[in-house]
Order: sequence, then C-alpha cells, then structure tokens
Amino acid sequence: MNKELEHSFVELLEKHQNIVHKVCRLYTNNYDAHNDLFQEITIQLWRAYPKFRGDSKFSTWMYRVGLNTAITLYRKSKRTINTTQFDTVQFKIKADEYDDTEEQQLKLLYSAVHELNDIEKALVFLYLEDKNYREISETMGISEVNARVKMNRLKTKLRTILNL
Repeated sequence: MNKELEHSFVELLEKHQNIVHKVCRLYTNNYDAHNDLFQEITIQLWRAYPKFRGDSKFSTWMYRVGLNTAITLYRKSKRTINTTQFDTVQFKIKADEYDDTEEQQLKLLYSAVHELNDIEKALVFLYLEDKNYREISETMGISEVNARVKMNRLKTKLRTILNL
C-alpha cells in the first residue's frame, strides 16, 4: 500500500482508537485478552481499509469491523480463554467522601451484559455509546425497526437479569 493510505489509516486509527478499546472491554475480561483482541481488530481494520468507501462515517465503519471481529473471533475460538472476572478485581481508593454507588452499578451492568449473547452485547454497547437507531442499524447491518425491537427486548431482558 502507498504511504498516503498508510498515513491516513494510522491517523484515523489513533483518533478513534477508543472505539476499539471499548469493544475489547466488552468482549474480554483481562489485560492480555484485551490486547490480543485490540491487535486482531487493528489487523482486520488495516486489511479492510482499502475497501472503505466512505459511505458511512469512519467511526461507524470502525464499530462494525471491530464488533464483527470480536464476535467472529470468540465464536470460532475453540480454546478456553482464561479470564479474570471484572467483579473480582478490587479497586481501593482512599477518599474520605468516596461514594462507590456508580462503580457498583457499573459492575452490576457489566455482569448482566456478560450474560448476553454476542449480538446482544453489541447492541447494548452501541446504545450505551449514545448511537441513535439509524447508526445502530447501519453498524449492525439490520433495519432501523429491527434495531428498535431488539433493543426494547434487550432492555426487558436486562431488567430481568438485574431483578429490576
């Protein structure tokens, strides 16, 4: 590939790399697995980049490639991935008035999300990223109506898991 294309890719990847990190956090539970998935998504993005036509925003395309890579990798993987559950990691912060309510709620949410299947995780992730249903449908390759229906069912499922 030419240097201009390479420079463009690296610049866009650096600008939007948090998208890849968020996808990795959703599908992994430890540092090594996170880094492995990050590397695999980056490779897939690089391979697919020459075919990126700009029909959608780069970030939307990046979400799609990242989520598809994560889903494919973990569905096809026959090896057991040894991970540390997020809730077993203890963070001790010394503060006189520290309120861990939000942290506890996030732990509960991540615990519930980890019980979902791969496609459901992707939908919840995009929803929590404040993507509208049009962007969710473009990223997931489904209709906007289907995205709304699936998201409403997921909200009900999460309420059940969380006993709300």
